[in-house]
This record gives sequence, structure tokens and C-alpha cells, in this order.
Amino acid sequence: MQRKAYVPGVAALLAALVTGCTAGDGTEGSDIDAKVNGAKASAAPPGKYRTLLEPCGSVELSTLKDLLPGTVTLPEEQQQKVLRGTAAVTYDTDRRVACSWKGDAPDASHQLRVDFERVVSYDPAVSDDDRAQEVFEKKQGSASVPIAPPKDEPETDGASPSTTRSPAAGSSSGAGPGAGASTDTAAGASASANTSSSAPALEGLEPRALEGLGDAAFLDDVLGRAGSTVQRRTVSVVFRTSNVIVTVVYGEQPAVTGGVPDSKELQEKARSLARNLAEQFDE
Repeated sequence: MQRKAYVPGVAALLAALVTGCTAGDGTEGSDIDAKVNGAKASAAPPGKYRTLLEPCGSVELSTLKDLLPGTVTLPEEQQQKVLRGTAAVTYDTDRRVACSWKGDAPDASHQLRVDFERVVSYDPAVSDDDRAQEVFEKKQGSASVPIAPPKDEPETDGASPSTTRSPAAGSSSGAGPGAGASTDTAAGASASANTSSSAPALEGLEPRALEGLGDAAFLDDVLGRAGSTVQRRTVSVVFRTSNVIVTVVYGEQPAVTGGVPDSKELQEKARSLARNLAEQFDE
């Protein structure tokens, strides 16, 4: 039998192909080195909350009856209607919800509003929590409530810890869908109430930053004239928990001429409700 001739050229070609496959073009190793040496910083973490509480159901009936004493004298059907509250109309219930109640009594009328705002940052370098803190400080600055320096930040000479710090220029809840909710004036009852004249607050009851409520909190207390002879007091408690900002607005207007609502009582009730709402968000 005749043997086929051995072709050296074919063997050389096969060897070249095998060598090329095993050696590679070196791009894989280069990619790994590039990832290690030029690694990009990870995106800022999202906020803790993706949804909000249902506002009209967030306040217990016993609490509502205490805050709106005029409801206890109403007929059962009318009382239930008042205690159900009125939900605010918002464009995105995942970002902003609110509910309000009003109760009238022979001696005074009371108003209550709770507002929940979930802040989302559309900047990958800024976390939802940091953006929420910017929005919170803007609200606090608008209410002219002093912003205390961080606990780990030493006080500088000549600077008072009660000096109001203006929020960063242009701070907002971020650009994108629903971002305009943070500027909704409906939740800014505290700020708008500041346009009324107010009497000097008693020591310890003045507008101030609060501790032990959420990640940051403040209280505003405004006594202004609702009419020619009747004064209305509005207490606002605002706090931030992660990327959610909660606002409680509680007001009283006496029915009698010369009556002045009790600041301490309104503040205690508003703060108690705020603490309860903070616990619900933590559940």
C-alpha cells in the first residue's frame, strides 16, 4: 500500500493556529487590570423606604378624639365622617401622601394634618438619605428654626450653636419624576404660618431642633391672628427617618375673644403623635 506524502506546511499551519489560540491577544488580562486599577465607586445606597404609610389610617381613633375634642359630642355618623379624615390629592402616592382632619367645639376648633414625603435622589453619587437631609434642612431653614451643628463637630469661636445654617443653594429632592412633590406648599403649613405675627415663646417652648425623634427633627410654634380678636396657634413637628420626611401640623383657634391656645399642651400632643408615627415607620 502506498503511503500518503507528509506535508510539512500543513503541520506548521496547525501549530501556528494552536499557538495563537493558547496565547490570546492579551485583552482579558488588560481588562482585569483596568478594573482593579481604575475601579469606579459604587452608586450611593437607596433609601430604606420604598413605600409610605396610608396617612388617614396612620392615626389611631383614640388619638384623633383626643386631638379633636369637638368630635365626641357629634352624632355617631357625623363623628365617623370627621374621624375618617380627608386625603390630599397627590400625583404620586408612592412619593407623597397626606391627610387632614378638623373638629369644631363650642370653645375652640382644632385642625390636624399629617404629611409623608419619600425623597428619591436621581444622582448616583448622592444617596436618598443625603438628599432627604437636604430637603429637611431646607424646610427647617424656611421655618427659621435654628439648625444645631453635628454632635461631633466642635463649636468655633464666636459661633453660636443656635445660628441658623442656610441649606445648600439649589438643594432639592432631585430632578426626575415626582421631584416637584418636595416643593408642595400643602405640607409647608409651618412655613406659611410663619408669615403671621407671633408672640415671644415661653422658655423651653420656642421653635427648636428636637432630639430622639427620627434621624433629625424640629418643632415650630406660631401664634398669629386668625381674625381681628382671635388668635390661632399652629404647632408643626417635622422629622426625617431615612429617606422619608414626616410633617405633623396641629392647630387650635379659640371661639372666644381674647382666648390664647396653650402652647405646651399643643406641643406635647403634636410631639406624641410624631413619636407614634416614627414607631410605625420603624416596624
